[in-house]
Amino acid sequence: MSLRRGAALVGIAGLALAGCGVQPSGVVGAGEPASGLTRGMRLYFASDSGLRGVPLLDRQVNDLNTVVKLLAVGPPPAEQRDGLTSLVQLGGYTVTGAGARVTVRLDGPYALSGRDQGTGQLVCTLARAQSVLDPNTRADDVQVTLRPDGGAALGPYRCAEFLNR
Repeated sequence: MSLRRGAALVGIAGLALAGCGVQPSGVVGAGEPASGLTRGMRLYFASDSGLRGVPLLDRQVNDLNTVVKLLAVGPPPAEQRDGLTSLVQLGGYTVTGAGARVTVRLDGPYALSGRDQGTGQLVCTLARAQSVLDPNTRADDVQVTLRPDGGAALGPYRCAEFLNR
């Protein structure tokens, strides 16, 4: 085969491969990126990489006090093996919610700083729970205030303040 014929065959093969049928296109809009909290009841637990929500699949929860009790118990064994833990340590408390406001009344002082993962667990879990219990309320909008007995109120806090830290 001559050098010209070989070069011609390579050129034809290159053209054939270049025209494989895929046409260039411009940018295709797909709307806004996903944001905010997902749906359904979740408990938030602490980890080395920040807070992580764990779906609450096996229990029906009808009030905010029950959610805090479940949070204090800690994560299920599988999540514990993945490094999740609960930093929430409360004595007596009463939790009330109305619309986008949740208040945790504590029987004693609050041992954490208010800007820590334990507080984040409490805030994010209660925000999620309030939005599930009151479907007209978005979890992103819920503000949680901690009111220790005899101390200054902490908050109001939103879950977004504690995520991705």
